[in-house]
Amino acid sequence: MTQHTTALFEPARLPGLDLPNRLVMAPLTRNRAEADGTPTPLMATYYAQRASAGLIIAEAATPNAVGQTYPNITAVHSPAHVAGWRQVTDAVRDAGGRMFLQLQHGGRVGHPATSGLTPVAPSRVPLPETIFTPEGHRPAVVPREMTAEDIRTTVADFARAARNAIDAGFEGVEVHSANGHLLHQFLARNTNLRTDGYGGPVAARIRFTAEVTEAVAAEIGAGRVGLRVSPGNTVNGIEEGETEEIYPALVERLGGLGLAYLHLGYADPDTPVFRRVRAGWPGVIVANPVLKEISTDGVHRASEALLAAGADLIALGRPFLANPDLVTRLRHRAPLNEMRDRYFMYVGGATGYTDYPALDAQPSSESSDSMVAFDGGRVA
Repeated sequence: MTQHTTALFEPARLPGLDLPNRLVMAPLTRNRAEADGTPTPLMATYYAQRASAGLIIAEAATPNAVGQTYPNITAVHSPAHVAGWRQVTDAVRDAGGRMFLQLQHGGRVGHPATSGLTPVAPSRVPLPETIFTPEGHRPAVVPREMTAEDIRTTVADFARAARNAIDAGFEGVEVHSANGHLLHQFLARNTNLRTDGYGGPVAARIRFTAEVTEAVAAEIGAGRVGLRVSPGNTVNGIEEGETEEIYPALVERLGGLGLAYLHLGYADPDTPVFRRVRAGWPGVIVANPVLKEISTDGVHRASEALLAAGADLIALGRPFLANPDLVTRLRHRAPLNEMRDRYFMYVGGATGYTDYPALDAQPSSESSDSMVAFDGGRVA
């Protein structure tokens, strides 16, 4: 096979961490944990298979019980969770990889049938759609509006979860302020109707994300902390308002902290907000492209456009899900496995999870034909 040279395969660096290439495995919720959120040995196999990524950002883990979104998602707030994640990080490290853990609180994206608790959110605005629970899809419930004490406690829970992640063997953590979950709900005008210091103008709406990120950085060191945002993303019923003001304001507040990176989900290099964030952010930008065509050529085109626009690392979700050896496939312009959507979420088990073949286990060609899809779905 011919090896193709591109900046994607050049080494890169985060604070205190060398990366062998610029390809990042994006966090993807896969629902393969135990019911209590403890990672399983099957998950260790899954991530170790993908250890050739420059960096793996593991799927979202909740920092407390009320933050749980769906059944069988991971958590990181108990000793059992830490021990389970340690099996995963040990397996990945033995395979030559490096991992961050995404920390995610679902906010209104949750249900008592799953967590046993009423979800909390900035305001009493329910999710405008059904949500999957152990009992199947159920109507969303009205969340409880967070009090000032709830906010302080949740900030502390994130910091404690970050410490647990380091104890579990992760190199760092990613604070999740995207995709319609709790921190994003504080940013958005349709989910944040508060009239206190956490609602109203943009400067107040960014406060919760900033305080969580600052607390996590104070706990484990800013160089071990990334922040994920998804400007303009409407998933989970979000209507941000003032998108082009929110993210430059976040950059201004957090840019001097020395974070490991800023991760832009659904990144479009042609938008004004991408250009403003790139111009204002002093450190590493991780960009997750919208892939209209999930093929070798499609991934290369989208990735190289983002690198040319100033991204430093490229985060890919579904291509890594279906291709444990994605780095090798992209390097040699080999075809990609087709993803089996039926096994993406909620089903559990190894099928559609750890049974995707590596390139050396099947015939190869120089064709780039693969599947056509949107690289979205339930990215963590």
